[in-house]
Amino acid sequence: QEQLVESGGGVVQAGDSLRLSCTVSQITYRPYAGGWFRQAPGKEREFVAGIVWDSGSTYYKTAVKDRFAISRDIAESTVALEMKDLKPEDTAVYYCATKKAYSAREGLYVYNYWGQGTQVTVSA
Repeated sequence: QEQLVESGGGVVQAGDSLRLSCTVSQITYRPYAGGWFRQAPGKEREFVAGIVWDSGSTYYKTAVKDRFAISRDIAESTVALEMKDLKPEDTAVYYCATKKAYSAREGLYVYNYWGQGTQVTVSA
């Protein structure tokens, strides 16, 4: 089974940048997509960004599209999330995820494997 481990979280000030990375281990098939979600205290987990593994096509939560960028390195089997101009409302636990296969019904919003999460705290 796939194991996903996130890194790069931390405490930063508003306006700072941060890069999160996710290493996908024990992968025995090519994932259809990788993605990032986040969950703020008292809120439901929400989709942030997704990337189709082969094509590199990306999809974003509208509110972060101009500030966040998702990427993947096929050779290293990693998925990254570059975040700039961070705001206090970005504070959350960020989770990396992978999707096994294409699903027209699920799109890039439903994933199968999840990391343990990495905390991002943005102070004002």
